[in-house]
Amino acid sequence: MKIYYIKYPKKSTILLILVIIIAIILLGILINHSIATFNTNDPIYRGDANEKKIAFACNVAWGNEYIPKMLEIFKENNIKITFFFEGQWAEKNPEIVKQISKEGHEIASHGYTHVKYTQWSKEKYTEDITKAGDVLKKITGVKPNLFAPPYGDFNNDVVKTAENLGYKVILWSLDTIDWSNPGVNNIIDRVVKKAHNGAIVLMHPTKGTVEALPNIIKDLKEKGYVITNVSNILK
Repeated sequence: MKIYYIKYPKKSTILLILVIIIAIILLGILINHSIATFNTNDPIYRGDANEKKIAFACNVAWGNEYIPKMLEIFKENNIKITFFFEGQWAEKNPEIVKQISKEGHEIASHGYTHVKYTQWSKEKYTEDITKAGDVLKKITGVKPNLFAPPYGDFNNDVVKTAENLGYKVILWSLDTIDWSNPGVNNIIDRVVKKAHNGAIVLMHPTKGTVEALPNIIKDLKEKGYVITNVSNILK
């Protein structure tokens, strides 16, 4: 009768196998955690740095009296920009929104209510972003895909929420601070002197901006920049 011996792996081999199994398990946990925690991009502050393009982004929650002149200036210079509308303003001024859309400008969302979302619950600002998109779609027939958080105020949850609702979150790399009435020359200098490829220029419909725009456009064109909307610098 033959006697068969079972040859067990050496302790070192067993230990190695256990280490590999544990490492695989831990790696899986880390990957899943990363996907759950970091499934969002940062807000977009600027576009392609390799192209000599600059985007104008106009946030609108007031300033009705200055919009016609802004549109006239853009039309004269064959420029199409991005307008980020506050939803409740758009609801009260649908004809202005329709006109801007018909003139070929990009329509984007600035939320429904001009508040700091980080001071609100997730449920509340989710509803606010959704409502703004619904209002703009009702007016223009198209749901916007760009969103600028009110006051530029955000955190990771705000960004994730907006992205999950189908938006790219847009901020800026050049700020005119025109809302503070800094003077026409200061508005011009803040844009022209700091101009860079892929810049997103934040502005509002103000008297100072209307007066500064012709010089800003002229100076940027002389520097070789193409002035366009936000989506066109993200391509």
